Amino acid sequence: MNVSSWSIRHPVPAILLFGLLTLLGIDGFRALGIQNFPDIELPTMIINATLEGAAPAQLETEVARKIEDKVATLGGVEHIRTSITDGSVTIRVEFQIDTPPETALNDVRNALDSVRVDLPADLNPPVVSKVTTTGSPILTFTVQSERMDEEALSWFVDNDLSKALLAVRGVGKVGRVGGVDREIHVDLDPVKMAALGVTTAELSARLKQVGLDASGGRGDIGGSVQSVRTLGAMVDPRELARLELPMANGRTLHLEDLARVSDTIAERSAYALLDGQPVVGFDVTRIKGASEVEVAQRVRAKVADFKAQHPQVRIQEAFNTVAPVIDNFKGSMELLYEGAFLAVLVVWLFLRDWRATLVSAAALPLSIIPTFLGMQVLGFSLNVLTLLSLALVVGILVDDAIVEVENIVRHLRMGKTPYQAAMEAADEIGIAVIATTFTLVAVFMPTAFMGGVPGKFFRPFGITAAVAVMASLLVARLLTPMMAAYLLKPLDEPNREGRLMTAYLRLAGGCLTWRKTTLLLAAMFFIGSLALIPLLPSGFIPPGDMGQTVVKLELQPGTRLDETRAVAEWARERVRQDPDVRQVFTSVGTIGVAGPFGEGGASDVRKASLTLTLTHRTQRPYPQTLIEARLRKALQALPGARVSLGIGSPGEKLQIALAGDDENALRQAAQAVEQGLRGLQGVGNIASSASLQRPEVHIVPDTARAADLGVTAATLANGVRIATAGDFEMILPKLNLPQRQIPIRVRLAREARSDLAHLADLRLPGRTGLVALSDIATVRLGSGPAQIDRLDRSRNVTFDIELAGRIIGEVQAETARLPALNALPP
Repeated sequence: MNVSSWSIRHPVPAILLFGLLTLLGIDGFRALGIQNFPDIELPTMIINATLEGAAPAQLETEVARKIEDKVATLGGVEHIRTSITDGSVTIRVEFQIDTPPETALNDVRNALDSVRVDLPADLNPPVVSKVTTTGSPILTFTVQSERMDEEALSWFVDNDLSKALLAVRGVGKVGRVGGVDREIHVDLDPVKMAALGVTTAELSARLKQVGLDASGGRGDIGGSVQSVRTLGAMVDPRELARLELPMANGRTLHLEDLARVSDTIAERSAYALLDGQPVVGFDVTRIKGASEVEVAQRVRAKVADFKAQHPQVRIQEAFNTVAPVIDNFKGSMELLYEGAFLAVLVVWLFLRDWRATLVSAAALPLSIIPTFLGMQVLGFSLNVLTLLSLALVVGILVDDAIVEVENIVRHLRMGKTPYQAAMEAADEIGIAVIATTFTLVAVFMPTAFMGGVPGKFFRPFGITAAVAVMASLLVARLLTPMMAAYLLKPLDEPNREGRLMTAYLRLAGGCLTWRKTTLLLAAMFFIGSLALIPLLPSGFIPPGDMGQTVVKLELQPGTRLDETRAVAEWARERVRQDPDVRQVFTSVGTIGVAGPFGEGGASDVRKASLTLTLTHRTQRPYPQTLIEARLRKALQALPGARVSLGIGSPGEKLQIALAGDDENALRQAAQAVEQGLRGLQGVGNIASSASLQRPEVHIVPDTARAADLGVTAATLANGVRIATAGDFEMILPKLNLPQRQIPIRVRLAREARSDLAHLADLRLPGRTGLVALSDIATVRLGSGPAQIDRLDRSRNVTFDIELAGRIIGEVQAETARLPALNALPP
């Protein structure tokens, strides 16, 4: 059955069909979320394991290797990348790209469950998470108040603000940036402890046993059933100093007899500053599937209401990642409108008939709008790739309609009526139109089935383009012939052609006359085009101009937080001198914001990041890469710091990894390769993961002497850890308050912890009484690696190369020719 002829004879069903599709498409467009990139889940799992106070070398042997060996037995694992820092192990398990993420997640969890018995007992349970594109914060705010100190303001953010924002639809996480935590410090006097014969470990354990709420038991009083609870937890910090602790030898001690108890803050590990002013910040992360723009609008509205309800605080937006998304969306929609207008204009220039142009132009909205319905059904969003596909096919969508209309006009020139011309022309051209459409589908659809990470991104691109093209076929076969039959008029001058058409026909006739010359010119053009391919730059995504960038600082191991803050402030003053830098948000204690797949930045007191808000690209004649080049030059004189610049978007960096089992050979090869990389022209900073040495205090026990006095290595390590840093965070004694619990940290006073002599006099429980640490061990200064990186169960060194406006393909080709890289042993 010829659907075109049926539609001409029965126009009402076709009109109702496209009316319904248009309404549903408009509703689907309103429901589509606006994002930068589509939500993607990679079959890559992140394992985070923490053991407070453990050195990287210890974690490598006791934790990382055991987990790696177990995970490596899973099917489909391609690479295992491990980063080990002080007290933390992060393992990135990359599966084959076609592995379902949920299957990979379950496999990794099962592997961790089976290896848990081989891991240290004090290790916090490892946490497994998937790598997605939804883990990056979309908004960051700062909070200031003249009526609250920093601790109260931090709790205000953690409790009041977080509670309000988590109720907003689409918000998945609210995280504090900077600020401090309240903590009760019990600073012990080592002299008094030695005189009274007690240890820090014993005091911490007794304090936890005394200040405890416990449940259990049942009461049957008065004919009813009651639960029995023991309420021993302390609720007033002033009670803690007067607390009596029963000791093992039958004595009781008041805590104030040997310690200074203070209600203060935990040891600071981060700062947040906005243009140099101390603030408490918080960032907001959306959930998967939520529109970045809609979530940002809801959050901003909620923050505005919250400010009105709490006038004692000032809340200011520090930076966001939503503005570039809105710019991309607006630019893509403008491009879509321009493409549609130009397509209609070209049709009119050739046909010179407004009725025929209207029939052809109707295919554009009637093809694009139903495509939004298909995108909603498939779970897509309005992002860079789907909008790119629509902008790309906007000129193609009228092709089928133009073919139909042109053939109908040709029949009109034969003197036929519009109804007769539409019936005969549509039937005549139907197979050609269908073949053309499916050819276009065959071009776009394979991009939806590409392999690797690009395939994950381009799946919405290919399917959206294919749906739009199929919608245009439906319009061309059903609506275009019907509209032409009832809207077109018979031609008064059947043989009259427009000037443009006449010129085109004359050119086409010349090509047919000089066939060999035409074929030769076409062949030369084709060969010349192929010859230009090697000269084209290659890359995943070119560097963008988002009006934002991040400066990441890394200082030498052992640097204190205040020193890191001073260097970060020095860097802020330098970059603030650039006229294109509008605002600087500084986060000291972390390096960088979350990456494109939500991995997040590393926490370390020697690291800092400066998020720079730049002038909008419409307010300057030069690109963002030029601004970043100026900033790199301004930061070259930064003393004692590794500096990298870039927001971490795909296509901004090239990574090279060297792996080997021989640590010395790997270190020498890394130095040679780094020298070669720094000789490349036109690239940005080159950051190496080659581990620096950090200062350490080494306690080397005399095993014979320790065994003779009844002190084990575990007792020694536990006593030193509690005396210097306190007990593990999870098992610290707690002070109960109405809405939270305050940790109570028991350890030596700061003046005792900062002196090796005092540390050597630390008392430990032995067989016959307390034993001085110096009697069973040697205490000395030493060093160890600050970070250990591993690749596929071997140590490795990674180089991150900032492209600085260049394309990955160019830099990759140059690095492949480096003599140092080619001289590496296999």
